[in-house]
Amino acid sequence: MHTYERSVRVAAPFEEVWEFHSTEKGLEALTPDWMGLEVESVTGPDGEPEPDVLETGATIDASVRPFGVGPRQRWCSEIVARERSDGSGFFRDTMHDGPFPEWEHTHNFYADGDETVVRDHVEYELPLGPLDGLIGPLAVVGFEPMFRYRHRRTQTLLES
Repeated sequence: MHTYERSVRVAAPFEEVWEFHSTEKGLEALTPDWMGLEVESVTGPDGEPEPDVLETGATIDASVRPFGVGPRQRWCSEIVARERSDGSGFFRDTMHDGPFPEWEHTHNFYADGDETVVRDHVEYELPLGPLDGLIGPLAVVGFEPMFRYRHRRTQTLLES
């Protein structure tokens, strides 16, 4: 499996950054327009539609159509872990159905005074069969613009 990691320092308190990333609205706000995201449904761990917070067991059914090219790519992801303590927290989502055979994204948050460090860690496999080992590491070319956008957008929306 391949990994991608990127961090950013946000001049905003941990609680604000944590709460923002814990909602469907946060996901929508941090996805670049060029991805063509459509969230079709969000279901809480007890089956309730559109929960206020994405807790462990919540699922998100969505689709993307990058740059408006080709057919929409559907995916279903589930929040499989979510923990926080005083000044730190993480949540992890896995893709159950979508363009990647394997996808696990861990979102880490660490308080540092009045600021927060956000670290994204993704473990993935591309749908390339035997070529995955050769081409998989090059996926960072696609991931980097998306995560750079997400981190800059986080700073824009949360820094005062």
